[in-house]
Amino acid sequence: METLTAHHVGITVDDLETTLPFYRDVLGLEVVARFSVGGDAFETGVGLEDASATFAHLEADGVRIELVEYDPRGEPMRADGLNQPGAVHVGLEVDDLEAVYHDLPEGVPTISEPQTTESGTSICFLRDPEGNLVELLEP
Repeated sequence: METLTAHHVGITVDDLETTLPFYRDVLGLEVVARFSVGGDAFETGVGLEDASATFAHLEADGVRIELVEYDPRGEPMRADGLNQPGAVHVGLEVDDLEAVYHDLPEGVPTISEPQTTESGTSICFLRDPEGNLVELLEP
């Protein structure tokens, strides 16, 4: 088998223009590409008739995060809790979790204040403007 190389972590969003500022401005990720895709090959590739999509790629220290808004939009299928099959999240490492937590803009929803787990890792889960989970962690 050919060696696989990670390319991106994808998050489908309802409104790219609402969600992108959270990842760019609140989390400080750099936007490295914005583009739209449509046409027969895309429709066939994603298995959605008449589909097109708008993308934003952000850089997170070697991990590309892809935000994608589809047209037509589908129904939300987000899981409410991390323990539900199908639940997903993006994990981002920080040097000082307490400082990052205290610098979050007012109104950013969190599951809890930073917690240090049995493994010694400190974690804090946030929700982006559409409710997607983002884990901030300090090893």
